[in-house]
Amino acid sequence: MSSACPQASLASIDLDDLAGKQEKQHPPAIPRPRPCRSTREAIQFERANLAPDIMEFGERGVLNEDGIHVDMDRLKKGEVNLGTSIMAVTFKEGVILGADSRTTTGAYIANRVTDKLTRVHDTIWCCRSGSAADTQAVADIVQYQLGLFAMNSGKPPTTQTAASIFQEMCYANKDRLSAGLIIAGWDERFGGQVYSIPLGGSLHKQPYAIGGSGSTYIYGYCDAHWKEGMEEADAVSFVKGALREAIKWDGSSGGVIRMVVLTKKGADRHLYLPDTDYKQRHE
Repeated sequence: MSSACPQASLASIDLDDLAGKQEKQHPPAIPRPRPCRSTREAIQFERANLAPDIMEFGERGVLNEDGIHVDMDRLKKGEVNLGTSIMAVTFKEGVILGADSRTTTGAYIANRVTDKLTRVHDTIWCCRSGSAADTQAVADIVQYQLGLFAMNSGKPPTTQTAASIFQEMCYANKDRLSAGLIIAGWDERFGGQVYSIPLGGSLHKQPYAIGGSGSTYIYGYCDAHWKEGMEEADAVSFVKGALREAIKWDGSSGGVIRMVVLTKKGADRHLYLPDTDYKQRHE
C-alpha cells in the first residue's frame, strides 16, 4: 500500500521545470576562446572581437611577428606602381641621380617614358619608387615647404633640410604610404649629398644609394665599380652601366635612362635611349 505514493510523486515531477530550476541555480559558463595557433587565426579573432575603429588598416592587414599592423594591400587594384630602378651617387663636384622610365599597373606597362626624377628645389632632386600617386604627393608637399623656407630665410635650403622633411612625412604616414625615395642635391654648405628613405620612413646618408625592384640585381655591380671622388664622366658611366644591368634583368624596369647632374652650376639633364644600347646621349 505504501508503494503507490512514491510512484505517484515521481509521476507528478515535471522534468522541464526541474531543468529550469537547475539552469537558474547554475548559469552556464561562458566559453573561452582557445589559444590562436597561427597569425591568420589571431587576425580573425581580432576582427571578430575588437571595435571596428581599431581595425583601420584595411581588409588585408596582417600582424607581423612584432605585433605591428602592416597593410599588405597598400597598392589598390589597378593603382599605378613605379616598379623601378633608381639610384643616386656622389662624385667630386656634386651628385648624379638616375632612373629608368617604366611605370606599370599590375602586369600592364602604363607608361614607357615616365620621368621619375622630380625637382624639389633648384639643386635638390629626388628619385621616386613605389606608388606613383603617393610619391608625387609627397614630392609636391616638400617642394612647397622648401619654397616657403627659402622665402622666409632668404637663402636656399640644404639637402639635409629637404631630406628631413621627406623623412618626417614618410615616417608619420608609414602605414598608409608606399614610397621609397632617394634625395640628392648640392648646396654651398655641405656640397653633394645623397639620402635614402626606404619603406618605413627611416633616413640614411650614403655615398651612393640604389632602390626599386631592379636594385636587387646591381648590388654586386655597384660594389665592384664604385669609387670615391669620381670625375663627372666616370660617375655618369657608373650610373648608366648600373641602370643598364637593372633594366636587363628586372621585368619591372625598362624604357629610357634619365639622369640629372647637380653641381654648383645647376642641374643638367641627360637622356639615353635603348636604341643605341644607352651609349649615346640625346638632348
